[in-house]
Amino acid sequence: MSQLPRWAFWGLALPLLVLNGWVLLVIFHYFQSLITVFITANLLAFILNYPVEFLTSYGLNRNRVIFLVLILTVFLIILLGLTVAPALVGQLTDLLQKLPSWIESGKAQIQAFDFWADERKIPLNFSILASQLSQNLSEQLQLLAGRTLSLVLGTLDSVINILLVLVLTFYILLQGEQLWDGIIEWLPKPTGSTLRGLIRKTFHNYYVGQASMAAIVGVVMTVTFLLLKIPFALLFGLGLGFMALFPFGVPISIAVISSLTALKSVWLGTEVLMVSVVIHQILENGIAPRLIGGFTGLNPIWILLALLTGTQVAGVLGLLIAVPTAGFIKSAAIALREASAAKDVSENDSISQEDLTLVG
Repeated sequence: MSQLPRWAFWGLALPLLVLNGWVLLVIFHYFQSLITVFITANLLAFILNYPVEFLTSYGLNRNRVIFLVLILTVFLIILLGLTVAPALVGQLTDLLQKLPSWIESGKAQIQAFDFWADERKIPLNFSILASQLSQNLSEQLQLLAGRTLSLVLGTLDSVINILLVLVLTFYILLQGEQLWDGIIEWLPKPTGSTLRGLIRKTFHNYYVGQASMAAIVGVVMTVTFLLLKIPFALLFGLGLGFMALFPFGVPISIAVISSLTALKSVWLGTEVLMVSVVIHQILENGIAPRLIGGFTGLNPIWILLALLTGTQVAGVLGLLIAVPTAGFIKSAAIALREASAAKDVSENDSISQEDLTLVG
């Protein structure tokens, strides 16, 4: 194979890579529920390991600390489910109920703008846009209602999966190191340890920085919307915070939220847009570089492709792990290439040294 031209080598290798990728995708979809539970448990264990390590540094028993941290996590989830979740569901339900009237208000504003343009002989006509907007939003409302029904019907399965995630998280926290040691043993000595360090570093930098940024965005936006008396302030503010977990999530969410509020009132939508953009720019340029910076070193185009691929393959979970996975792949490729180059240089030096010895 090494004697083949480069074009012939890749001509043979690419179909095999595509075939293997397709087989892996079929296997993933077949075991998607189990894989999702396993990946979610690993992510949760990765996050909870920080408080566990912090408490064990004071000499506390690790097993007891893990149990305590898990109990506090479950308690926090239940507390949020009993306090914040009902408020969010209530605001979402209220928003869905008011959207038809908002759509009619938006159509009236567009028609008023058309009338104003007609009076001044300006060739603008947004009536067609208004009718299309009304139709598209009505279809989206029906789709959202259907998804909500499916979510309610799948609640039992979700509860079972949550229990499985919690149990698996407990065991990963207890014996995760042994699990990773067993996996790394199958890889060559230097490569395995290098890849393990890269996985830990990449996911650590991404989730610590991105989660901190998401929390800041959620709190600041929610408080700002409440002070400005923006409708559905809690829903919109926390929604922006959640979308801050993903690259490009906040700008897209700002566009959606300002468009929705503009249906009720153009001035309200403009106010939401201006305030959100200003706050986002302040946080993006003042805080984000210190938290996440450019740790992935990925081109924005590759980040977008990673997000689209992750969403297509694994939905929301794929969206969460797409960027750190892409960053790990790039870092691993660079590390392996540098190791290969260093090995080649070492071999060349040894050959040169042998030649000198023979000449001597």
